[in-house]
Amino acid sequence: MVENWRQACLRSLPAVDVAVNLYKRAYPESSYPHALLVQAVQEIVDVLRRQILAAGSNEELSGLSLTPEEVALRLGSWLEQLELPSLRRVINATGTVLHTNLGRAPLAAAAEAAMQAAAGYCNLELELQEGLRGSRHHHVEKLLMSLSGAEAACVVNNNAAAVLLCLNTLAAGKKVIVSRGELVEIGGSFRIPEVMSAGGASLKEVGTTNKTHLSDYRAAIDTETGLLLKVHTSNFKVVGFTSSVDVAALVLLGLEFGVPVMEDLGSGLLLDLSEFGLEPEPLVRERVADGVDLLTLSGDKLLGGPQAGIILGKRVFVERLKQNQLMRALRPDKVTLAALEATLRIYLAGQPLREIPTLAMLSMPAEILKRRADNLAAELRRRGQSFLIVNTCEDFSFVGGGSMPLAKLPTTMVVLRPRHGSFSDWVQKLRTGQPALVGRVQGDRLLLDLRTVAEAEEEEVIRCLT
Repeated sequence: MVENWRQACLRSLPAVDVAVNLYKRAYPESSYPHALLVQAVQEIVDVLRRQILAAGSNEELSGLSLTPEEVALRLGSWLEQLELPSLRRVINATGTVLHTNLGRAPLAAAAEAAMQAAAGYCNLELELQEGLRGSRHHHVEKLLMSLSGAEAACVVNNNAAAVLLCLNTLAAGKKVIVSRGELVEIGGSFRIPEVMSAGGASLKEVGTTNKTHLSDYRAAIDTETGLLLKVHTSNFKVVGFTSSVDVAALVLLGLEFGVPVMEDLGSGLLLDLSEFGLEPEPLVRERVADGVDLLTLSGDKLLGGPQAGIILGKRVFVERLKQNQLMRALRPDKVTLAALEATLRIYLAGQPLREIPTLAMLSMPAEILKRRADNLAAELRRRGQSFLIVNTCEDFSFVGGGSMPLAKLPTTMVVLRPRHGSFSDWVQKLRTGQPALVGRVQGDRLLLDLRTVAEAEEEEVIRCLT
């Protein structure tokens, strides 16, 4: 009996060409190619077929229409979704500044303008003065050298690529010595040992998870050693009974044995932010001054720029990186370089704490956040009294992006609940709106942290909610 109604439903599915022709008659001005319409209807019919096969009873399909008209209607919705861009603007009210799922560091206005200027033809690899071919590294190398004190610099598309390029250039076919307590895993299950293997190097672990001494490195060095690697554990902390070797001591050991020393700094910080209540983080200029041969860091984390892997260090090693055949596969494009250049110029001659959104958010005083939250809550109560329950509470913001894992920045949250209807449906509606509004969900409450919301976005937040 069950199979009878299932087969009847399957036989009721309309032919693809019938639904396509119905849509064309309803929308004669449509310019979509016939092949796309056929593909869309095939997908729609396939979804309906799977629904029928998965149903356990006829009642489960009682509201399902299988007419050609219904499929043509679904085709219109399918095409509407096709026109919507996949990457959309999101108002980040989570309080996590470097939110990986939301694109990490928001760019400075100057960086956005620079990307727009570079969108067309630009002098990416052309020396305009001489009319000769140039290098794309030229646009940011001098800026990076000035800000870090390094002899040379180059840029690839992210920090994992930077580590891969360095390992492949300096240690392919050789051993890389690294402390067991620094074998980190970053987002997406990418691990230092795997990156090392992909670079053609072999791993030599020394020390223990919580303690590694200089003597451990010394004992491991042999004729097969290609590199001493230090990895800053920017996304976790080992506390308690611990010991590690600082970069300066590792550099002296490398000089003694003629082995280069590299540090993967991870997030990378150009300014000291400890005065704003953030945990101390190694500064790029300090690491370069310690004499490390190569230093890698991210562009889209604490630097506050676009996704990029920045490599700083001794000229002899950086030049070898530039000549590696992998560089062409890992190099950044023109809009990334434009955004990075603009961001670096803010550090050099601008006001980074004000002009770079990441730094402005991290340094925002708690009293300002409280005032903004109180004002927003009052306005939401006034406009949404009949359908919103609005409160505030003290809480903490987070750095995010695998940076400063112990940092908790005091903030004031706006706490919201709908008076009627499903909480999850309400949150989904906010998340799929134009613009999307994403906050922090705790039970049946939506918490909005204005640390990661620009003041210019507050009116949009109100419109989304009311």
